[in-house]
Amino acid sequence: MNFDQALEITNKVVFAQWGRHLSDVETAILLGAWQSQTYEQTAEVAGYSVSYLTRDVGPKFWKLLSKALGESVSKTNFRAALERQWRESMHESGGQKGREVQSASISLKPDFLEFPSGPVPLDSLFYIERPPIEELAYAQISKPGSLLRLKAPRQMGKTSLMHRILAHAKQQGFHTVLLSLQRADNSIFTSLDKFLRWLCANVSRQLNLEPRLDDYWDEDIGSKVSCSIYFQEFLLAEIDSPMVLALDEVNRIFEYPEISSDFLPLLRSWYEDASELEIWKKLRLVVVHATEAYIPLDINQSPFNVGLPIKLPEFSLAQAQELAVRHRLDWSKSEEGVKNLALLLAMVGGHPYLIRIALYHLARQEVSLNQLLQTAPTVSGVYSDRLRGYLANLQEHPELATAFKRVVTSNEPVQLEAIAAYKLESMGLVKLEGNLATPSCELYRLYFREQLG
Repeated sequence: MNFDQALEITNKVVFAQWGRHLSDVETAILLGAWQSQTYEQTAEVAGYSVSYLTRDVGPKFWKLLSKALGESVSKTNFRAALERQWRESMHESGGQKGREVQSASISLKPDFLEFPSGPVPLDSLFYIERPPIEELAYAQISKPGSLLRLKAPRQMGKTSLMHRILAHAKQQGFHTVLLSLQRADNSIFTSLDKFLRWLCANVSRQLNLEPRLDDYWDEDIGSKVSCSIYFQEFLLAEIDSPMVLALDEVNRIFEYPEISSDFLPLLRSWYEDASELEIWKKLRLVVVHATEAYIPLDINQSPFNVGLPIKLPEFSLAQAQELAVRHRLDWSKSEEGVKNLALLLAMVGGHPYLIRIALYHLARQEVSLNQLLQTAPTVSGVYSDRLRGYLANLQEHPELATAFKRVVTSNEPVQLEAIAAYKLESMGLVKLEGNLATPSCELYRLYFREQLG
């Protein structure tokens, strides 16, 4: 039984019990559980706050599914329950033939579709290139001692691009290491020493090297020097080909100035060492972040003004059309279809994830484009789960809610305090020109003007 089948049978039993299909956030929870993710990991890839999943949607979802299946299910045992239901369904319908003949009242996901959640898989039909970005990124990591910086708000495609960069590096025979700071325990950020040891231990294991931190760590010379020596004399010395080290969600470290004020200059020093020491040319860095650093850094120590910067743009109308065609929405090929897609972009901007959510529901024939646009900023629209998740996050941080309320209720760009501006940009809620903020799309303006007003 694969996930598509699990989603199909879940939608079927929920519809039979409650007369509706799974919402986007419920589908994200099911997918996260299927992939053995924690709620924290599911929240990260699906774009919801952790508390929204753990306190609100998650418990209600498992109760709903338990009632629909007629037995108690949870994150740990739901697979077996769904597989039993699937086998019963196949038996009742007469096997493969029965599976192809479904009740007209149940809208099932076509096989070729993918629910938009997390990075776009490497073999996915739905990854849209944004030339010349991919070509520039591949060329950059081929350069000895290079540094590549990927910046964009959440769910704009940074991690999807990063995975393609790493796949390209593997094809070149390079070692690859990926560390997401979002997955590090909070305790890792209690001191610089603990953070750097976490970094070194993880890099070692991904290179299939037994960590030897105590052989190189010396508190008399400090954590930064010890970490650099560990890389230079052990990690880089042991490998026979270049290594691409990708650091995802680097903006998380901005919240810990006592660590970031030392770690970020350390990255800059490794990049500069490659111009003098041959061994450091083996290291190629990919730094992925959602916003600018909102901590003061000396211009000569910051890693954010060296290397190749790539800021992921929104999709153009032509790219949105290509994505619609890949969803087999044939109407999108016509001139009238292009005009309709322009209306969608007027609502959600060129945000790749928001566009994919719309096209996913349109491809399932659950809603017309006119209905989708009319209900988009409401609690009954296809974005309702995502919007409620954002609202819950803002309510947990009143200072951000207050700042964002000013933005959505103003007809002019609003000047915000720097940290609030950067955090809202990181969430994808605002666009910044300096410290002047505007809503990142009309969808957010309409919904949050109503909810925060």
